[in-house]
Amino acid sequence: MIIETEQDVTTAVLAEIARAPNARFREVMSAFVRHLHDFAREVKLTEEEFREAMNTIVKIGQASNDTHNEAVLISGSLGFSQLIVMLNNGDGHTNTDASLLGPFWRMHSPPTENGGSIVRSPTPGEAMFVNARFVDKAGKPIAGAEVDIWHSSTEGFYENQDPVQADMNLRGKFLTDKDGRIAFRSIKPAGYPIPIDGPTGDLLRAQGRHNMRPAHLHFLASKDGFKTLISQIYVQDDKFIDSDVQFGVTRKLIGDYVRHENEKAPAPDVTGPWYSLDYTFTMEPGPTKLPRAPISGKAKGERPKIPHLA
Repeated sequence: MIIETEQDVTTAVLAEIARAPNARFREVMSAFVRHLHDFAREVKLTEEEFREAMNTIVKIGQASNDTHNEAVLISGSLGFSQLIVMLNNGDGHTNTDASLLGPFWRMHSPPTENGGSIVRSPTPGEAMFVNARFVDKAGKPIAGAEVDIWHSSTEGFYENQDPVQADMNLRGKFLTDKDGRIAFRSIKPAGYPIPIDGPTGDLLRAQGRHNMRPAHLHFLASKDGFKTLISQIYVQDDKFIDSDVQFGVTRKLIGDYVRHENEKAPAPDVTGPWYSLDYTFTMEPGPTKLPRAPISGKAKGERPKIPHLA
C-alpha cells in the first residue's frame, strides 16, 4: 500500500497483521497497533518525544541482568502488573488471593520441612512464625501443593540483591500436609525501596513519587488441577500500606501480623517479642504453569545503596 495520509499508516500495518495465521496474535497485535497509533495522535507525539521513548525502552533492556529485571519493575510502577492480575483472577475486584509476582522470584528455592526456618544466614529482625493453609473454592484442604516463600531482609534487600546474605536466604519451598497447611519460621519483613538507578527511577522522579514498598511476604503455590497462585501478604501497620509504589496492596491481602510480648514463642531460643501470621489462601481451578523467573542469579561485590525518594 502506498501511504497517502497518516491514517493510511495504521490501515497498512493492520492489513499486514491480518495475514498472521494465529488468531490470538491477530487480535492482540491489531488492538495494540490501533491503541498505539491513536495514542500518538491523541497527544500529538513529537519526534523528540518519540526518540526519548525509544531510548527508554533501550535503557530498560540495558538495566536488566540476571539479578535485576527493570521491565517487571517499571511495569509494576505503572500499575500495569496489578491490572493484569485483577483481569485474570477472581472477578476483577479484590476477592482474590492473587497478587504480583514481582521482580525478585528465583526458581529452585531450598526444599524445607514444615516448621523449618528460611533464615539461612545471620539476619537482624524479630522472629516470625507463619501458618498458612491452602484450600479449594469449596473450602476443602489442598494436600501436596508446592509453596515457594520469599521476602526481603530488614535492611531492605532480597538475597539476590545482597552479597552479604547467604544464597537463598529468606527463601524456601514447602509441601502442604493433608490439611493443606504449611508452617515456617523467619523474621518479620520490613518495607524497602525499589531500585531507582534505571528508567523506573526516572519515571518516579518525574511524578514526584517515593520508591517504597510496604513490608510483605511472597507466596507461590502450585499443584496439578489448580491455577498457580501468586500472592503477597502485607503487614497491616506499614506506613506505606496505602501508597505502595507497585500498586499491589488490596484489602484482602492485608495480613494480621500479631506481635507477642509476653507469650512463650514456638521456639525455645526466642526470648524477646515475636510475631505470628495465620492466613488461608483459596486456589482456583485451572492449568498449573510456573511463571518465567524474572531473575536467575545473585549479586556479587559490595552491598548496593538504594536511596529513598521523598
